[in-house]
Amino acid sequence: MKTTLATTSDHTKSWYVVDAAEETLGRISVKIANVLRGRHKAIYTPHADTGDFVVVINAEKIKVSGKKNSDKSYMFYSGWMGGESHVTMAEMRAKKPEFIIEHAVKGMLPRNILGRKMIKKLKIHTGPTHPYEAQQPKPLV
Repeated sequence: MKTTLATTSDHTKSWYVVDAAEETLGRISVKIANVLRGRHKAIYTPHADTGDFVVVINAEKIKVSGKKNSDKSYMFYSGWMGGESHVTMAEMRAKKPEFIIEHAVKGMLPRNILGRKMIKKLKIHTGPTHPYEAQQPKPLV
């Protein structure tokens, strides 16, 4: 019996919706990353993009444990001397809550061209609505 390797034309991409309200950041990020990679399918192949699209709603209501909301910080660097800035998770949640989930999921994907293609299939929105009703997304369990 030969091992079959999946290609991008072997499957159809599904759409899933995730409600991030009252979910823990790390636990929901692992589930999202596995769906983006395609690890939930029997045809999973590490070198091929067999994953599905994921729509996340209520990104501003994500939970974190401990004192991460005030202690965890994100570092940004402009490339200039003295251009380093730090933003806490609480400030980021008020300013751009989509970044928190995107940053967590991106760290769980491969660091190559394939990973950059996978992160584009993640659509994050604040609030309970999203513009992808035409794709008929199924709830991710």
